[in-house]
Amino acid sequence: MKIAAKDLEVCYGEMRILKGISLAPGEASLLGVIGPNGSGKTTLLKTLSNILKPRSGVVYLNGSDIGSFTSREIARNLAVVPQDTGVGFDFTAYEFVLMGRTPHIGRFEKESRADRTIAADAMRLTHTEDLKDRLVTTLSGGERQKVVIAKALAQEPNVLLLDEPTANLDIKNQLEVMALIKNAVLHRGITAVMAIHDINLAARYCDEMMLLHRGEIYALGAPKSVLTAENIMAVFGVESLVMDGLAEGSVYIIPLSTLGEEEQQTG
Repeated sequence: MKIAAKDLEVCYGEMRILKGISLAPGEASLLGVIGPNGSGKTTLLKTLSNILKPRSGVVYLNGSDIGSFTSREIARNLAVVPQDTGVGFDFTAYEFVLMGRTPHIGRFEKESRADRTIAADAMRLTHTEDLKDRLVTTLSGGERQKVVIAKALAQEPNVLLLDEPTANLDIKNQLEVMALIKNAVLHRGITAVMAIHDINLAARYCDEMMLLHRGEIYALGAPKSVLTAENIMAVFGVESLVMDGLAEGSVYIIPLSTLGEEEQQTG
């Protein structure tokens, strides 16, 4: 297992955010983490990446406690695509992607031909090679998101953590971003863990899903077993119609009404 966690408890001060979280996604797989706002999705990703330290429990990277790694060692094995992908400096897209090679380059060394080739390959994989000379600050949201993912892939990580990678994107860019993430997982053997609000996108592309509720795992498994009408009602308070999806084993969710709407209609 490239990334795993056992019995994580994470707190902000005295407030427990995550309780008893264990996970062990397979290699070359995409685990989607869903749940209401405040359920602990981003906190889980920050803990898996060693940004936050758990009060108890362990995160394992390549079979060892992630706390025993240096930040450079973590960056050589794990890449993060944050929710906020804003870039405040006028780097070209290629220069930005090339920064993904930083963990593999010595302090006083320059990028090698191999580093430049890896960066260029990451841009080809994400279909961003035509953007290489554009300033990142001039890119659209979808273009910038793909470039940020290209930078993460240039790290050559074993593990990829993504926080809402399709947020604020139009339908076309949502599908393109999800497809390139899935492609990287399949063809590079990466283990990816992704927090996402769009349940239908998650159901279509994820191999496994974790449903969080008040900081605990409510359901974990294949999309079809996690995304049931009963689970959606229990966690989100939304009545829904669950149908078979386009991909084998996936489902498609049609939200019908919330508990509040039902009460108003019957009152």
